[in-house]
Amino acid sequence: MAELFNSNQGSKLTLASRMRPRDLSEFVGQEHILSEGKILKRTIDADKVSSLILYGPPGVGKTALASIIQSKTEAYFKPLNAVASNVKELRGVIKEAEFKYQQSNRKTLLFIDEIHRFNKSQQDTLLPDIEAGNPILIGATTHNPFFALTPPLISRSLICEFKSLSKENIIKILERAISNKERGLGSMKLRVDKEVLIFFSQSVAGDGRRALNALEVAALTTEKDEKGWINIDLDVAQDSIQKRALLYDSTEDNHYDTISAFIKAIRGSSPDAAIYWLAKMIYAGEDPRFIARRLLIAASEDIGNADPQALSVAQAAAYAVEYLGMPEARISLAQATTYLASAPKSNASYLAIDKALSDIEKGKTLEVPNHLKDNHYNGAKRLGHGKDYKYPHSYKDGRVEQDYLLENLSYYIPKDIGYEKKIKQFLEYFNRDEELLKS
Repeated sequence: MAELFNSNQGSKLTLASRMRPRDLSEFVGQEHILSEGKILKRTIDADKVSSLILYGPPGVGKTALASIIQSKTEAYFKPLNAVASNVKELRGVIKEAEFKYQQSNRKTLLFIDEIHRFNKSQQDTLLPDIEAGNPILIGATTHNPFFALTPPLISRSLICEFKSLSKENIIKILERAISNKERGLGSMKLRVDKEVLIFFSQSVAGDGRRALNALEVAALTTEKDEKGWINIDLDVAQDSIQKRALLYDSTEDNHYDTISAFIKAIRGSSPDAAIYWLAKMIYAGEDPRFIARRLLIAASEDIGNADPQALSVAQAAAYAVEYLGMPEARISLAQATTYLASAPKSNASYLAIDKALSDIEKGKTLEVPNHLKDNHYNGAKRLGHGKDYKYPHSYKDGRVEQDYLLENLSYYIPKDIGYEKKIKQFLEYFNRDEELLKS
C-alpha cells in the first residue's frame, strides 16, 4: 500500500486524505474535548463510545475523528451522506448492523455526514437502535444540532463542538505534510518558505483540508529548478490559493492597527471606511468572533442609548457568527458594521459607569437608604428595613418624591441626539416634577 501514499507515484488520494490522522496522537486541534482528562478523550480511550454528534466548521477533523474511533473500537464502518440517503436505506443499514452483530459480535459504527439534512422521519428511524447501542451513531454537521436535530436524538447523543483550527494548528499540519515521506510530500525535493506557511494559515479560515489542498497544488504545479528542487515562495502560494497576501498578523501591529481603524471608523460614522477595514480583517483570516465582540463593545461604548437597538443588532451578528459560521456570517457582520457606523452616537452610559466606578474606588461607598433595603425576610420589619418606601406605580405618572441615594450625585448625562434626546427630555420633565413636589 506504500505506493498509494506516495505523491511522486500519482496517488489517486489527495494529500488531505493521505495525511488524515490515524490515531489521537496525530490529531491536531480540538484540545478542549480531546486533551488528557477531557470527556471525549476518556470515552475513546476506554472504548465506551456511544452516539456522538460532532458539529463545527468544515476541515477541522470531524470525519478524521470518526475514522479514529472506528479503528479504536474495531467496529464495522458504514458511511452515509444525509443528502443522498432515505428511510429505506437507513432501515437496510440498521438491519445489516443487527445481522453482523449476531454473526460476529461486532457492532457497526454508522457515520452520517451532514446529518442536519435528515428530516424528522429519518431521525426518528434511528432512535430505537441508537438507544440500544447498535449501530453506534456518529453524526457530523456544520449546523448547531440544538437547532437542526430533534430533541430525542440530541438526548441520546454526546454533543461535541469542534472549533476552527488555530493558525498554529494549520502550520503544524502543513509542516507534518511537508516532512512525512510515507504519506506526505517528504519524498519530494521541496523548499517551502516560512512566510508561505503563515500565509496559508491566515488564508484558510481554520480549515485544515483547504490548507493541505493549497500546499498540494503548489507542490504539484511548480516547476523544479536546475538542481531538481521545488521552491514554493509567497508568489506561488498566492497563485495556489488564488488569494493575495496581506500584511496582517493576528499577534502584531497590523492586527491592532486594523481593529483600531475599524472601531474609530464606526465611532466617526463612516460606514464605507468601517466596511473596508472589516473586509481587510475577513480577507486576512481574522477570527470573526473577535470582530463580533468588538461590535458589541462599540454598540454600548459609542452608541449607547442614542440608539438602543444597536446593541441588539450587534448581538444578533455575534449569534450569526456562532450559528452560521464563515463565509456566510460576513454578511451579518457587514450589516451590524454599517448599522453601528450610521447610528447616532453617545458615550454617556460609558462615561456614567466609569465616573461611578471612580467615585467608589476613591472611597465614596454610600449606605443603602433604610427605605430601599430588602424587607422580604423575617425580622426585616423589626429593623425598619423598607419602612416608608413609596411604590412609584401607585402615584400619578409613576412619579413620587423619594431619595435613592444618600448624596446628590450625577453620573448619567444624556446627550441631545437620537433616542437619547427623548430620554433627556423625560428626565428633565421628571426632575422638574420632583422639584415641584418638594416645593
